[in-house]
Amino acid sequence: MKKHLNTVYVTTPGAYLSLEGEAILVKTDGEVKGRLPMHMLESIVCFGHVGISPPLMFAACERGICIAWFTERGRFQARVGGPVSGNILLRKAQYRSSEEPSCKAQIARSFVIGKIANCRSILQRNVRDHPEKAGSDAKEAVDALSGSLRCASECLDVDTLRGIEGMAANYYYGVFDGMIHVDEDSLRFRNRSRRPPLDRVNALLSFIYTMLVHDCVSALEGVGLDPQAGYLHADRPGRPSLALDLMEEFRSFIADRLVLSLINRRQVTPSGFTVTETGAVLMDDDTRKTVLVGYQERKNEELRHPFLEEQVTVGMLPHLQARLLARHLRGDLDAYPPFFVK
Repeated sequence: MKKHLNTVYVTTPGAYLSLEGEAILVKTDGEVKGRLPMHMLESIVCFGHVGISPPLMFAACERGICIAWFTERGRFQARVGGPVSGNILLRKAQYRSSEEPSCKAQIARSFVIGKIANCRSILQRNVRDHPEKAGSDAKEAVDALSGSLRCASECLDVDTLRGIEGMAANYYYGVFDGMIHVDEDSLRFRNRSRRPPLDRVNALLSFIYTMLVHDCVSALEGVGLDPQAGYLHADRPGRPSLALDLMEEFRSFIADRLVLSLINRRQVTPSGFTVTETGAVLMDDDTRKTVLVGYQERKNEELRHPFLEEQVTVGMLPHLQARLLARHLRGDLDAYPPFFVK
């Protein structure tokens, strides 16, 4: 079983990371800011202009530590990793199943069912915990998502599944604002916007979704699967379609719940964002650090995996689901079991 390790997030512009024995030496403006033992890490995530020495890159790749660069706004730029792990037989099985319509639809259906069920659970929890604030719209959305689940369960066509998933997302995001319990108008959610996000809530969602995709790519590569050959998301050059498929189960449970917690606990405030002339909303450095700390803390939370019936951390979930998908592709499981929130 893979051990869940830490991720280092480097957000200081101009920071430079180098290798010192078995540790990572962090410098800014020539001054040593810290040393990090490499055996405690599984990923290094850099934002903005951050340099890494070639010896550190080679050492990280040898130890299976993935390095990724993002812009200050959280947009993915590049990733460096070691040799592809796993075996060719597993990847061939993945490619065959992604080309065979029936197999492709069965796996895509599991991703869609997991996503819709977990969105419904988040809404049901809000209705239960805040009955005085949850309006009839939220209850209607829960019922609509139940209908979407029934449709998805009977569907074996990928294009139709995409339509069901899209409608379910509309039901869910249509009442998302009802789960925000602060009064600031600038922290309200109207609808989903991205590239660029046009309000503060969307800026938070897009940023954490990007982190989640990165974790899903690492998880899939860790078990030897190709993160680009997907089932629900169409193949495009450079697009991590399978990572996007896998992320669907975790969007509401990991990312959305974190965004709602950060807002409702007032850990982020409207003043932590700037609005550009184009209308794009950007996080400032302090807000970005608050979000990254919250994301890492969320990954360290524990729960009982409903299928494996083991106590695991939230950060392990992408790795475990990737492993279950690999077992299905090898023929050890009859179907891919999606992750459900209990």
